[in-house]
Amino acid sequence: MRIAVVAIGGNSLVPPGSLGTLAEQRRALELTCEGIAAVLACGYRLVVTHGNGPQVGDAWRRSELAAPEVEPLPLDLCVAETQGSIGCLLQQTLEDTLRRRRLERPVATIITQVLVSPNDPAFAHPTKPVGPFYTREEAGRRRAQLGWQMVEEVGRGYRRVVASPQPQAIVEFDAIQAALARDVAVIAAGGGGVPVVRTQNRLQGAEAVIDKDRASALLATQLGAELLLISTRVDEVYLNYATDRQQPLPRLTLEAARRYLAEGHFPPGNMGPKIEAAADYLERGGRLVIITSPQKILLALEGVAGTRITSQAQYASLRLRPAA
Repeated sequence: MRIAVVAIGGNSLVPPGSLGTLAEQRRALELTCEGIAAVLACGYRLVVTHGNGPQVGDAWRRSELAAPEVEPLPLDLCVAETQGSIGCLLQQTLEDTLRRRRLERPVATIITQVLVSPNDPAFAHPTKPVGPFYTREEAGRRRAQLGWQMVEEVGRGYRRVVASPQPQAIVEFDAIQAALARDVAVIAAGGGGVPVVRTQNRLQGAEAVIDKDRASALLATQLGAELLLISTRVDEVYLNYATDRQQPLPRLTLEAARRYLAEGHFPPGNMGPKIEAAADYLERGGRLVIITSPQKILLALEGVAGTRITSQAQYASLRLRPAA
């Protein structure tokens, strides 16, 4: 069973410059789902993961505004809520795309919990901004009353920061694997998964956000996936990105990816987590990582667009074509 994990970023739902309305999200997903269908047409069983950055912030804000009327949701359940809503949009759009391309099969979203360690150092040093911006006064009040840690973004205000711990295990792994065995196209680990810790043999939600690409790499590793495709804002990976010395990298070895990462070419808030996830996956036996934009997925499969990262030379120029 050949498996591919396709990790789609927030721009697949809310492209730059859009307001993030449902109509805009549907239109954006139509393009992304054409690329997802192209992966499936190459003969892979398919798992799609997705980001939820704008959506989880909106869900949390809605919960906060509704607090005078109903009990607010904690962050982990906001992640679960967005897994359901984004999963529904993805299911509908992907099913329509597969039907049109005569690739019909069931599509299902699995609400996915991801185990993290309560002793992860990230809990002592929260760094992930979530939710809306606050004034200095409101941020101070929330620090005092709720114990939130806040950071300032110059010119925009203050935001809460939460932990981003390392994913350790996919709780619903057996369910995902069973669905793949029945040729179901699975949507899983949305937003990096619902972060949970195990206490006294029970799972409990954690106020944290797991990086989507790291969770996708873990899932791809555990499934023995042959391909990890990361769809993001840019067409390919660059050195000296957004400078007059910008240099595209159509091919990368695992060794070079680690070296460039150590040299600071891939910032933590941008390409860094994607390169780290790619390297982790390859070091654990993965074959091929492709990083590209939604509109270039088909060309990237053919080896003429995007960035390919490999630890095995034979996959660097492999052209993935529709199965006969």
